[in-house]
Amino acid sequence: MKPATSQRHYGMDWLRIGAFVLLIFYHVGFSFTPWGFQTPTRGVVQWAEIPLLGLSAWRLALLFAISGYASAALFAKDGDTVSFLKSRLLRLGIPLLFGLTVIVPPQPYMGLLNSGYTHGYGYFLFHDAFSFRRVIHENLPAIMHLWFVIYLLVYTVVLCLALMVLPASWRAALARGSEKVLAGPLLLPLGCLMTYAVRYPGDGWTDTHSVLTDMCAHLHYGGMFLFGFLLRRSDALRQAIALQWKPALAVGLAGYAFVALEAWHFPGNVRTPRAWMEPLDFAKSVQCWGTVIALFGIADRFWNRDARWRTTLVEAVFPVFIAHQTVMVLVSYWLRDKGLTALPEFLTLCITVAVGSWAFYLIGREVGPLRPLIGLKRAKSVKRVDAGALPSHVA
Repeated sequence: MKPATSQRHYGMDWLRIGAFVLLIFYHVGFSFTPWGFQTPTRGVVQWAEIPLLGLSAWRLALLFAISGYASAALFAKDGDTVSFLKSRLLRLGIPLLFGLTVIVPPQPYMGLLNSGYTHGYGYFLFHDAFSFRRVIHENLPAIMHLWFVIYLLVYTVVLCLALMVLPASWRAALARGSEKVLAGPLLLPLGCLMTYAVRYPGDGWTDTHSVLTDMCAHLHYGGMFLFGFLLRRSDALRQAIALQWKPALAVGLAGYAFVALEAWHFPGNVRTPRAWMEPLDFAKSVQCWGTVIALFGIADRFWNRDARWRTTLVEAVFPVFIAHQTVMVLVSYWLRDKGLTALPEFLTLCITVAVGSWAFYLIGREVGPLRPLIGLKRAKSVKRVDAGALPSHVA
């Protein structure tokens, strides 16, 4: 794969931008399925879960792998573990606190209003939002979509502790061993089996988003984070992906075909028969790993080139991520009694979420004190310059 580890890989930038664009469509589409909240006017769209299942198995694994890749680039730039950890705590921790206290609370409030809650937002904010108790059906305070940032911060801290504690010789041996195993014919079969192994126990493909109990998710996402970290530093692994991304794509599509078949036969909340469960878990594992490897290869082969809007879009990713779900919930609440059918409602939500989230970024980047709160550098540079590594917000 190109370029060398000392250079910026534009393909990874485009892959991350694309992943977060898909995230908006996924979250909007989610409310049209039996899994999410449905507005009274149009209800459930029975087939909507099938295209969403084309994304659900791999989208978060991909984001954590990209985060690990970016973290390795930033670690090389910062030069030492302490500096790297400090920069990540600031660039992720400050927006996380801002998001949890300012951006997220409207989401559970809208949910409570739909369940008969009669108090105003001011009362909710000062009496219930941070009460550490259950109000109707909402566990407060809520973290909502910012669980991703919490997990990313935890994995970063654990990685830094490991880098501090483990001797350099041990770290080098672990990296060489992992590279030797993965950078060859075992890349696809071993990755699929390892994904299946960590997702198999219990209801392994249902994340709880509770940092203390979400063990299957931690093994999966933490492993993908480490895989991305290794990938940035390994020429051999990048070459293996460059050679195997086409069969990986075929493997991923085959996994999705079985997942879609199961959804067709047992749609919505219809219980999947026990005989289908293990094959379904394995199909999701195959779909996840195959798709991630294929997308890394595609990003390298076709997208590793710069463009005028790339720097701005990369900078906008984290602010847009912070804002998008709250914008969606607010617009959904406004739309709930408008009598729209599914297609116009879906299009309205997509457009308003995209525009509202982009406006959040544009306004925030121009106001100096707001910049660190939405994950941007404190001082706005007149000329944005690539520093040979992905920016440090939701990397």
